[in-house]
Amino acid sequence: MSYNDNFIRACKKQEVDTLPVWYMRQAGRYDPDYRKIKEKYSLLEICRQPELAAEVTMMPVKKLGVDAAILYSDIMNPVASMGIKFDIVKNIGPVIENPIRTAEDVARLRPIDVENDLNHVIKTIEIVARELKVPLISFAGAPFTIASYLIEGKPSKSYIGTKTLMYSEPEVWFALMDKLGDMVITYLQAHISAGAKAVQLFDSWVGALAPHDFETYVLPTITRIFKALAPLPQPKIYFPGVSSGELLPYLRGIEADVIGLDWRVSIGEGRRRVGNRFAVQGNLDPYVLTAPMKIIEQHAKAIIDQGIAEPGFIFNLGHGLFPEASLEKLRDLTAFVHDYSRAAISRKKTESTERSGE
Repeated sequence: MSYNDNFIRACKKQEVDTLPVWYMRQAGRYDPDYRKIKEKYSLLEICRQPELAAEVTMMPVKKLGVDAAILYSDIMNPVASMGIKFDIVKNIGPVIENPIRTAEDVARLRPIDVENDLNHVIKTIEIVARELKVPLISFAGAPFTIASYLIEGKPSKSYIGTKTLMYSEPEVWFALMDKLGDMVITYLQAHISAGAKAVQLFDSWVGALAPHDFETYVLPTITRIFKALAPLPQPKIYFPGVSSGELLPYLRGIEADVIGLDWRVSIGEGRRRVGNRFAVQGNLDPYVLTAPMKIIEQHAKAIIDQGIAEPGFIFNLGHGLFPEASLEKLRDLTAFVHDYSRAAISRKKTESTERSGE
């Protein structure tokens, strides 16, 4: 099998004959084989075993036929190297032993040591990059999203502790943003050196902020991260998470290649809000996957039609896969996206040729 670079081409807004597709959390609990692995090992235990983590990373590519792999890891992995003790607790998520609350807490955070503390992640990337015939996407958690866990001590719906620190002690907040920004830059640079063909910055919860607060307290660090990564040729994706549609106009100045959209904003409107500067990725509501296949295809068709209107589109979900999703439906959806987009793109080219010949 020759190397499939459709995903990379779409990221660069180059012409493709078939839309690329991958799914956030595509290596996850919807897969019975993965669930069997999780009966023996925790998420963090899998991450510490490069051969096993690589196997899980590659499973969706082989089973679903997607056009890119996403590294099996967790956004919290690098913070352990900063001196943060945490666990991933079932049905809760990251739980921090000693949450960040003061300037002294922030001062104790040390720079990450990828070579000594995170070498298992690097080895996983090297294995996958060597074995797969599709690009590997690696990722990091964005500073606001990581900070929300570090400050709250666990997942939150209100982010009251995070916002209290942000508003009341901005010096402490920006010191934390600086350290987390440095962490992301170092981490993703190491991933690219190890063979990652693209990187995605997950900012899952930044949509909890008002646009002005995002612009003031978060955007400067996001801008700095992408500026630091800009000299590297690998595509960079920023996913500002759920409910982030009002933040999109503020992203026009960042040096990313792709912006991920959730399902609350259409592909066309998302492009308009970011000034048509980027390729876009998204944005099927994951829970549409609970519907009959005919309904799933109707939703996918509408997204594809908008996506192919301009160069630079990657089909994905508007957030991550959920455990109850059907592997069979995902396989069928992937085939549908490929088949329908191939025919639609071909038809569009024919119509364009005919018009130019008139």
